[in-house]
Amino acid sequence: MTDILHGFREGRMDEQEAVRLLEEARCLHLGHTRVDLERECRTGAPEVIFGERKPAEQIAEIMAAVLHASGRALATRVSGEKAAVLMERFPDARYDAGSRMVAVGEFPEPPGDAYAVVISAGSSDYSVAEEAALTLEFLGSRVQRLYDCGVAGLHRLLDRLDVLRGASAIVAVAGMEGALPSVLAGLVKCPVFAVPTSVGYGASFGGLAALLAMLNSCANGVSVVNIDNGFGGGFNAHLVLCSMRGHRHS
Repeated sequence: MTDILHGFREGRMDEQEAVRLLEEARCLHLGHTRVDLERECRTGAPEVIFGERKPAEQIAEIMAAVLHASGRALATRVSGEKAAVLMERFPDARYDAGSRMVAVGEFPEPPGDAYAVVISAGSSDYSVAEEAALTLEFLGSRVQRLYDCGVAGLHRLLDRLDVLRGASAIVAVAGMEGALPSVLAGLVKCPVFAVPTSVGYGASFGGLAALLAMLNSCANGVSVVNIDNGFGGGFNAHLVLCSMRGHRHS
């Protein structure tokens, strides 16, 4: 933007050209998508691409724009077939089949020792939990993973109380009856971000039962994101860690 303003002042471009270039510096129009190139400056995190229902070619175009602006890019909900296209386009891309995420570029090094915990109730919740964990790492936060620690075997959770109580934020991922976040919030003094999953039998209604249970938690300090939204839980935990550092940038 500084170069554009200098160019206008020095007469190397007229007002119309300067306005056009300034608009492109803020938002890149790809025809199918308007890529927010200023998002990292405003919020501390580049735009993350929701890959579900988008063709691989569109994801690749958006990813290239975000990568150029921020030096790294992340796409969520990417199938194996789409990932193969992206890996060919970006040779250094990394695909995690469990979480269905594609990342390009180097993740920031986490500053300090503060960390978030991503904890899942059962191994069937792995994909959503890993989406949260990789989101935290992509944004530049330190994360500890505690998987398969549901309340059906409470000793598995109590065995890791030292790690849980050392966390600055917790992302609790659970399906079935969704009890894990409430139990955790009664044991720790940091925010608990509850992520209901669509794991469960018929009466779970695709995660609705867990969602309602978490929204009706009797424990203080529980905030709830949408069903299977590991990204949202991870992002919120990252903001907590950033606020402890006095800013919102990774």
